[in-house]
Amino acid sequence: MPIVLRTIILLTCSNVFMTFAWYAHLKNLAARPWYVAALISWGLALFEYLLQVPANRIGYTALNLAQLKILQEVITLVVFVPFVMLYMKQSIKLDYLWAALCMMGAVYFIFRK
Repeated sequence: MPIVLRTIILLTCSNVFMTFAWYAHLKNLAARPWYVAALISWGLALFEYLLQVPANRIGYTALNLAQLKILQEVITLVVFVPFVMLYMKQSIKLDYLWAALCMMGAVYFIFRK
């Protein structure tokens, strides 16, 4: 499997854990004290890091640091929008499209030769 594809898969899986660690407590643990949410979020974040650290190490063998970071930001948006719509049950906004277009511009400038 190509290095960049392995990196994308690992970063996507990592980002799913990250998104749930950062935001799912707003829906599921709203009635609990903040420190309960923090402990549960830290537990989820462990799985994020178990995937993210190897992903960055693998990716850094084929991508430079700026490319790796922009790739992560694009993946964050790709994971976040379905999370917002499907899990948090919020409507999609046109602003997501504009953000995606800006990210496409960032990808272009970072990856061009």
